[in-house]
Amino acid sequence: MSRVVDDVAAAVNHLFGFPETMEKLVFHSRSNPEANENKGVGSSPVDILDSPKEYIFYMDVPGLSKSDIQVTVEDEKTLVIRSNGKRKREDGEEEGCKYIRLERRVPQKVLRKFRLPENANVSAITAKCENGVLTLVVEKLPPPPKSKTVEVTIS
Repeated sequence: MSRVVDDVAAAVNHLFGFPETMEKLVFHSRSNPEANENKGVGSSPVDILDSPKEYIFYMDVPGLSKSDIQVTVEDEKTLVIRSNGKRKREDGEEEGCKYIRLERRVPQKVLRKFRLPENANVSAITAKCENGVLTLVVEKLPPPPKSKTVEVTIS
């Protein structure tokens, strides 16, 4: 199965011209061997923007507040987004009040993992949650200096 996912990843990479780093970001979570342990966990769609100075992740988290969401970095380069999926119901103002209809879904538990590229600065990650959208900004490290060639004269 992972060979099929790898082939699809390569085809999409070629078709859309994704750089190798974006391919790793986009397809890591799908070929994740931990996927079986995450049954019952929602897979919220995530948009990832690769800008010149940073990677920006956008994830819809309707009904969740910033205190319901955990963002961590594991194993130095794995970005992890979690939530427990609980929503508090508003209690009635007076005793004896009860709901006669409950249609809003309780958010699913969320667990998403992304392997960050080598140029991601894991010490400079910011997150904000506004209007049901979680936005994570991962700054990029400056490119390493190019090695200089120094000509040495032979005496």
